Amino acid sequence: MARTTAATITEIKNSPHRGRPAKTIFIGGGTPTYLPTEQLVAILEAIIEAHPPTADCEITSEANPGTIDFPKFEAMRKAGFNRLSLGAQSFQADDLVRLGRVHAPTHIAQAVAKAKAAGFTSINIDLMFALPGQSPRAWQNNLETALSLGTQHLSLYCLTIEPNTRFYRHHTKGMLNLPDDEAQTHMYSQAIETTKSAGLSQYEISNFALPGHESRHNLAYWRNEEYLAYGPGAVGCYYTAQGKYRYTNLKHPEGYSAAIEDNKPLHCESEVLTEQDQNFEKLMLGLRLNEGLPTINLNLDLQGLQKAISRIWIEIENDRLFLTQTGQHFCSEVTLLLAPTD
Repeated sequence: MARTTAATITEIKNSPHRGRPAKTIFIGGGTPTYLPTEQLVAILEAIIEAHPPTADCEITSEANPGTIDFPKFEAMRKAGFNRLSLGAQSFQADDLVRLGRVHAPTHIAQAVAKAKAAGFTSINIDLMFALPGQSPRAWQNNLETALSLGTQHLSLYCLTIEPNTRFYRHHTKGMLNLPDDEAQTHMYSQAIETTKSAGLSQYEISNFALPGHESRHNLAYWRNEEYLAYGPGAVGCYYTAQGKYRYTNLKHPEGYSAAIEDNKPLHCESEVLTEQDQNFEKLMLGLRLNEGLPTINLNLDLQGLQKAISRIWIEIENDRLFLTQTGQHFCSEVTLLLAPTD
């Protein structure tokens, strides 16, 4: 951890983008709170030095409820963190065991209480639905328990079975009792109705917040803005004279650290996005937002547009394109219909 932290700080200090102000900072992509407090704070201090934060900068850290304590939260708050994202996933012990999580259900409420005591006033909880064997009643219990903790933001994701994972291997062997499509749709409707009744507004397909507590960092992704990234496996995207450039750092911490130490290239993948790529991503990301997409400067397949409208997947109002509530279940399909292929 010390070697990877030192390498990340070196990358930040040597960045050609030094001096560009940060309107949001997000430390995540795993469990940064597993790091010793001084290492986590040192990374933030390096970022703040390289990218002076704007006056209202949102500074988030992801956190696993099983890897934190009050002194760590207090030190993080003092260092400048003002938002937390807790990877709870479920309040059911059996779910957490199946998901391979290191925390127990009781740790989640304890983490929220400690974060509030340390001075955090913007806290997100991540939950997953359509888990193996999960019933609508269990999902409703998760939603109500999360809301009872008084956090300002919920991120609610449907389980996705990714290739080359333990879940994928079990799924191919028929070992997972997954809710069917109808049950998944019902659970998603439960989420929308339950959060709305608690005063949280849905502003993105999977995200719900009290007014003023939307994730501004994630909004930058969904609005297709620029973002810089540091550390192993980090993905950044910014404009150059050649066009919009996207890069991925070496993913393995050892290889990444060695490249930093030997002053070797860090990017294992990179590309300049074509206009067609950018148009597709603007559609794919922007459609997820409840605010919709401005139709100006959008390149749309008119035949696909008519199909999406006829299926009641999208609507157009005041020159903005929106997914309907039904369309939210088919965001990927809508993107493929709307994006021209040549």
